[in-house]
Amino acid sequence: MMRRCALDLVRRCSGSRRTNYLVDACRLGEPSSDMLIDSFGRFHNYLRISLTERCNLRCQYCMPAEGVELTPNSDLLSHDEIIRLADLFVSSGVDKIRLTGGEPTIRKDIEDICLHLSSLKGLKTLAMTTNGIVLAKKLPKLKECGLSAINISLDTLVPAKFEFMTRRKGHARVLESINTAIELGYNPAKVNCVVMRGMNDDEISSTYAEMLDKVTYSINLLITAITAKSLEVDGNEFKDVRRLQDHPTDTAKNFKVDGHCGTISFITSMTEHFCAGCNRLRLLADGNFKVCLFGPSEVSLRDPLRAGVDDLELKDIIGAAVKRKKRAHAGMFDIAKTANRPMIHIGG
Repeated sequence: MMRRCALDLVRRCSGSRRTNYLVDACRLGEPSSDMLIDSFGRFHNYLRISLTERCNLRCQYCMPAEGVELTPNSDLLSHDEIIRLADLFVSSGVDKIRLTGGEPTIRKDIEDICLHLSSLKGLKTLAMTTNGIVLAKKLPKLKECGLSAINISLDTLVPAKFEFMTRRKGHARVLESINTAIELGYNPAKVNCVVMRGMNDDEISSTYAEMLDKVTYSINLLITAITAKSLEVDGNEFKDVRRLQDHPTDTAKNFKVDGHCGTISFITSMTEHFCAGCNRLRLLADGNFKVCLFGPSEVSLRDPLRAGVDDLELKDIIGAAVKRKKRAHAGMFDIAKTANRPMIHIGG
């Protein structure tokens, strides 16, 4: 009851007071560790774990056609190392883990990883972001192993455009995976779309409206040069658009279109960032720990782990990195000049 009341209080707050209330709310019912609280009072209860740098697509906005240089397998985190580090985070207050890549479903031990992660005491949500190419045949077992939420990337509903954008075939397989997720009871089955001007922005209104008719669809649009006002501009497609109440830690701006069952969300990380409510941390496939997607700062957890340090020392390393997290990431044009690894290395 106390935790629910505290979260209600967070939702009523805005502006400079929101972060402080966010910390107070998240502390209730959590372990008494400040490892996950940064110097601005943000409590980080969401960990994204990249399981691999490999991918079976070559999306134009993610990597060149020839691929990128990959980290040797011996330098990537093993199954046991992933579970040990995840346990440290969960025991300190993380209650949501999202598995990313590369493409997480191509990792051979993905089912076993899900089984062990979902068994961690205190973890409430085990999610995955996937391109859906091989998901349909693996999802039933993954659900049995505790995978509780799914995001499937699909940037277009036009097969020929899909092949152009990803440099690979597989459009029908992605649609099959989305339908499999619905059949298995994932609600919502979220669809991620990176919107690019002149490439697929013409599909926002006319084509994706079809998905909104399905009750389990939630469409997340990563907006580059377009904002949520796109919905209001195209009045021919969406007559009545309602803004939904967002949680303070949401990255998306959520909307409901009257007459449709699903929802649509805009992620405007550049034009309207959400740093004040950020609760996310990242563990990369090579064991580097990253506190901000757009910041170049990383610290290795793999090296001390393999050197034999104990859990307390690892927590000290993690806590120190979290405390160094900046209030906000740099502006869009400054980020373009900042040395940072490609997304295929960082994890989606």
